[in-house]
Amino acid sequence: MDTLMTLSAPGTLQSSMDGFDFQKLVSLKGRDFLTILDLTPQECQTLLGFARQLKMLKRGRVPHRFLNGRSVAMYFEKPSNRTRVSFEVGIYDLGAHPLYLRKEEINLGVRETIADTARTLSRYVDAIMIRTFAHKDVEELAEWASVPIINGLTDDHHPCQVLADLQTIQEHLGGFKGQKLVFAGDGCNNMSHSLMEGAALVGMDFAVACPPGHEPSPVVLARAQKMAEYTGSRITVTNQMSEALKGATVVYADVWASMGQEAEAEARKAVMMPYQVNGEAMAQADPKAIVLHCLPAHRGEEITHEVLERYADVIFDEAENRLHAQKALMAAVMA
Repeated sequence: MDTLMTLSAPGTLQSSMDGFDFQKLVSLKGRDFLTILDLTPQECQTLLGFARQLKMLKRGRVPHRFLNGRSVAMYFEKPSNRTRVSFEVGIYDLGAHPLYLRKEEINLGVRETIADTARTLSRYVDAIMIRTFAHKDVEELAEWASVPIINGLTDDHHPCQVLADLQTIQEHLGGFKGQKLVFAGDGCNNMSHSLMEGAALVGMDFAVACPPGHEPSPVVLARAQKMAEYTGSRITVTNQMSEALKGATVVYADVWASMGQEAEAEARKAVMMPYQVNGEAMAQADPKAIVLHCLPAHRGEEITHEVLERYADVIFDEAENRLHAQKALMAAVMA
């Protein structure tokens, strides 16, 4: 297999590897990535194909430095293991230079306006990845920056994780049509929102099982429903775990109290326990179903130790795919 990949001209990726058409990625150059619906269905599929190629290159130790001489700022208001390591290693793999910026150094919107921060950093770096609380801050940063903004996580959306999730589903189940993704737990958190949008984008059915009062944002639901109508998928919101699990081929768990909700942890645990991903829940899903978790996992809460270990190979493939999916995204928007 010919694994030579080069940048033949600014904004043009070329490769003879498996006949992959990198010209299809040109539309992403210079674009922001704030939610998964910033992609079209075709762009998403092409990006996932690129991520698979990068995974082969990484595992084969074949250099793929598409972004030599570039710099990427990584701003963290919410600390993270997987986000920092996957982005930092990915930036190095692509030949670029990562700059880790702490809240104490930037203090977005406090030391100076978000607009001034955006315009200043745009003069220094070629892209900005931000992991923060308020989604509106990321939107404002994108409004004023002249370089691509990548949403590494907000309270409302986690699109980079969902790219990796879609890559994992494709690897293990072969595709999206005919699959049903079920999210169990807090329907109004960033993973539920982005998974709902991501499933709609690729034409996969989606159901969220959540306690009353924890349903998805009506704004996000309406946006996902509109995409689902276009791609032919179905979205269901229910308070009944058994209803959601009928025909499920992917079951997804996430922590019940996200970062910043620690004070609510015990109260949330009481209402979320019926939505635990355990052996009984998996017995109601399709026999071929896989389990995903964005990690870190609180074993014994949103997922049992036994279920996590039974599907550990898939879950840690999912964790690895953060690296490859994010590299594909960065190369596409910066090349």
